[in-house]
Amino acid sequence: MDRILITGAVGQIGIELTEGLLSRFPASRVVASDIRSAAGAPADIRYLDITDKAQIARLVMEERIDTIFHLAALLSARGEQNPQLAFAVNLGGLLNVLEVARQHGVKKVIMPSTIGAFGPDTPKIDTPDDTLMRPTSMYGITKLAGELLLDYYSRRSGIDGRSLRFPGIISSRTEPGGGTTDWADDFYRKAVRGEKAICFLRADTRLPFMYMPDAVEALIGLALAERSRLSRSVYNVHSLTLAPTELAKFLQSIFPDFEPLYQPDSRQSIADSWPQSLDDHHARTDWDWSPQYDLQRMTADMLKNLKPKRG
Repeated sequence: MDRILITGAVGQIGIELTEGLLSRFPASRVVASDIRSAAGAPADIRYLDITDKAQIARLVMEERIDTIFHLAALLSARGEQNPQLAFAVNLGGLLNVLEVARQHGVKKVIMPSTIGAFGPDTPKIDTPDDTLMRPTSMYGITKLAGELLLDYYSRRSGIDGRSLRFPGIISSRTEPGGGTTDWADDFYRKAVRGEKAICFLRADTRLPFMYMPDAVEALIGLALAERSRLSRSVYNVHSLTLAPTELAKFLQSIFPDFEPLYQPDSRQSIADSWPQSLDDHHARTDWDWSPQYDLQRMTADMLKNLKPKRG
């Protein structure tokens, strides 16, 4: 990975992935790009609209890019609000990235996928890497198609395509960006601020999660893994499973007055179609994936980072 481009570098994962890469590689080798800027984003962020193939090609050629972390996407809840835009960004943008990679000699493309690529008929517990997948949201549809597209280009064009199916991501650094698991981030922030949290899912809805530092390490670990060790192009990764009541009870041991209000909305049907836990033994075997954060360690780090922002 001599010259690295990150798309969606201002997103929830993008900001911290950029920092993670900059901690390992010289700044001259890491190019962060997005269609917008935000607090906490790299100061030298490059403007890039991934729906514009010519823009991608210019940046790849100017910076002599050989590796792309393609993060730019609309998440599940926002995708349901504007499914046409979600299709254009998530799938059209990926096709543009892969075509530019093919035409200009990019060696490696790493793309996050999601538990949203599964569906209501998928096994809920210890969901395997290879299983029945019939997603019901536009986000899930585009991500499943994206997995297949990445694999297609890997086989037909020689691009080294790699992808991770992430569970819900919890972060102390960046605000959630329109996903169905955003309630977990919100619980932490509202508990620290002493504010009322409104949960848009049923109290007993169990979903898989991961703390952002583990997500960043998973992406970089997969990118750096020797190709000869990898048995597939798409891997499940899993850390812990939580229901709103479970996280609320844990937070109440620290903030006794914290009591969320449950008001399920349209996001409930999306959550109901997702697994509760993922079987990630291929990731653990092939490239030594292992999460470092359980609920206690994640909460300690979340509160350490959030408390200075109180008020």
